Amino acid sequence: MTTMTETVPSLETIVTKIESIKIAKGLTWNDLAAKVGQNPVWVAAALTGQCSLSAEDCAAVSEVLELTEMECKVLQAYPYRGCLEQTIPSDPFIYRFYEIMQVYGMAMKGVAQEEFGDGIMSAIDFSIDVDREPDPKGDRVKITFSGKFLPYKKF
Repeated sequence: MTTMTETVPSLETIVTKIESIKIAKGLTWNDLAAKVGQNPVWVAAALTGQCSLSAEDCAAVSEVLELTEMECKVLQAYPYRGCLEQTIPSDPFIYRFYEIMQVYGMAMKGVAQEEFGDGIMSAIDFSIDVDREPDPKGDRVKITFSGKFLPYKKF
């Protein structure tokens, strides 16, 4: 008796497929987010392998993205998050966040800890909004991070 085992595609292969189909069909992250019913930044993160989709989330986009059942299973797995290379990012958009943290990170930490105490902002209980802010000198990118405050505990 012979059984056939479906080869599990790599996450990189699936992400490349998603990006190709997204471009070919002229889809936006907002389009895909509307199908899933989630924030576009979260959907973009999930479909690039940084967050885990639920079966329902994957079903909502599988037809338009031509995803197989096995590809959905891979996208539902627990991801290896934050897997950017350990070098300074070279993409100009991403580099600006690195630069912002280099220049303002300690100041933001100081101000936040004066307000909340010794702790951190959760990246688990967290949301991001990216908005266009009209400005006569040129539109601005407004990015809002909102994370639950988690105090350090004594033990």
